[in-house]
Amino acid sequence: MIEARRLHILRAVADHRTVTAAAAALYLTPPPSPSSSPPWSRRPATGSWTAARGARLTPAGEILLSHANAVLAQLERAEAELAAYGSGEAGTVTVAAFATGIGLVVAPAITALARTAPGIRVRVRDAEGDESLLMVLDRQVDVAVAVEYRGAPGEDDARLTRVPLYAEPFDAVLPPGHALAAGDRVALADLAKDTWIGQSEGNPCHDVTVLACEYAGFALNPEHSSDDFRAVVALAAASAGVALVPRSALRGMELGGVEVRPIEGVAPTRRVFAAVRRGAEDHPLIAPVLTALRAASENGA
Repeated sequence: MIEARRLHILRAVADHRTVTAAAAALYLTPPPSPSSSPPWSRRPATGSWTAARGARLTPAGEILLSHANAVLAQLERAEAELAAYGSGEAGTVTVAAFATGIGLVVAPAITALARTAPGIRVRVRDAEGDESLLMVLDRQVDVAVAVEYRGAPGEDDARLTRVPLYAEPFDAVLPPGHALAAGDRVALADLAKDTWIGQSEGNPCHDVTVLACEYAGFALNPEHSSDDFRAVVALAAASAGVALVPRSALRGMELGGVEVRPIEGVAPTRRVFAAVRRGAEDHPLIAPVLTALRAASENGA
């Protein structure tokens, strides 16, 4: 018999690519040795994956995974309907979001929910835009406020339902006295020979910057990197280099030591969306949170 718990394990192994990482994500303990196999590690179906050099699904495992996504989505819908039947007016919803997203949409959504749905308590976890999606799939959180990036699950992904929130441009942050600060806008190609300050690989903003530079005709090779935009601005103010920073991240920041200019032409853009496990979007606790996030993005983004 195929159990829902084992389907969760199978999908976690497929997402994380190693049994150890999947176990950590699901707060389980992987087997200490091949001769010792605790209950969690039993395969959802015989031959679902192989463990050589990381877990890899077998053809049988791939077939089972395609059914797992549909079954788990239907279970989410069943939970939503049961919660609605039992009123579901009070409870906790956990939201994972990156720092700027917390300030721009999550915090205003919490304020709105205090008026419109006082029985819903929102718990917030700080997570980068690429981390939060796996946290949703692993059931560590209920909602992710995430950023589009290379390799992100698409809108047709069977595991997730996505709700678009907002899109914002990146601006050029230049050191004091930079030659291009004399203009109203900056052509990205004109920064090709500058020293750059970037973000770490894996950060969605790094992907946006890399792609923008590729479209402008040069490869990004940052001399410095930081995932804290205040640190990026401080480095630019110290004449350490130039950077691209999402516009909302610059709000409320002390910018006296740098020059900020919009990008000429089509600006690199950060696209932000909320995501939940497919089938959970109608849950009576989660649906009001998604509505509040969407309203906050329309009012403030």
